[in-house]
Amino acid sequence: MRSAVLYSGGKDSTMALYHALQESEVEFLVSVISDNPESHMYHVPNIHLTALLAEAVGIPLIESRTAGVEEEEVEDLAGTLKTLRERGVEAVYSGALYSEYQKSRIDSICRRLGLRSVAPLWHRDPLDYMEEIVDLGFRVMVTAVAAEGLDESWLGRIVDRKMIDELADLSERYGINPAFEGGEAESLVLDGPIFKKRLEILEYEKKWFFDNGFLDIKRAVLVDKD
Repeated sequence: MRSAVLYSGGKDSTMALYHALQESEVEFLVSVISDNPESHMYHVPNIHLTALLAEAVGIPLIESRTAGVEEEEVEDLAGTLKTLRERGVEAVYSGALYSEYQKSRIDSICRRLGLRSVAPLWHRDPLDYMEEIVDLGFRVMVTAVAAEGLDESWLGRIVDRKMIDELADLSERYGINPAFEGGEAESLVLDGPIFKKRLEILEYEKKWFFDNGFLDIKRAVLVDKD
């Protein structure tokens, strides 16, 4: 089965790629670059780094642009996937965990185009899922936070067992999703078992707005793995 993976560089799309590589021939990664920072469908922070990450895993990247208008941005993705179907792609993998909004729209596009929609992470237990990411050897950086209990000090942190324990506690106290599926945080994968090179951040700026913020990554490069 020839597939494409919807890819943002975050942990969920990277884990979807991990599964896709085990189950199919991954022909393309697809990144949607939205002009709307409040996009309902697409990951926005540091999306420009997907080009480097695609190079790191050695899979061609297709970039699709959208103005980010609600529902219209779905059709922008449909146009890209139609082109890939014509190039022989049979399935589309996504990193959907719990978002019915995103998954239902991806499923609808795929049904319309005759593509198989695959969401290998769908309804995974969030804590088990986060532990699996760490156990597999993925290096994941928190690049944005927007939830009670997550302050500026979380920006730039690497997901590890200690963080997962903290997230379990914060989930009990504030009701946040430990896998960030409720928009509590965004992430960027720097390295992992499917990467031929690792991403090194050279320059970034922390931008904080009272109770939320993000890392604006200015410069990054790929380096050889030890």
